Amino acid sequence: MYARRRHAYFLLMGGCLLLFVSAWAFVRLWSVPVAVGMCVVAMVIPPVAAIVANRRGPDDHWWDE
Repeated sequence: MYARRRHAYFLLMGGCLLLFVSAWAFVRLWSVPVAVGMCVVAMVIPPVAAIVANRRGPDDHWWDE
């Protein structure tokens, strides 16, 4: 289960990085408000990624200590 959570975390963080870089490299040339909106969405992703990476799996026993 750890590999699945780690994969989801890196996928979310990669999407965050892609949103942020593309917002200020390409999208700002056409629309600054859309670029700012993309950055706001990218700002929300890291806490969600941390929650996904740290959630308890059905067979995780390290929480029982």
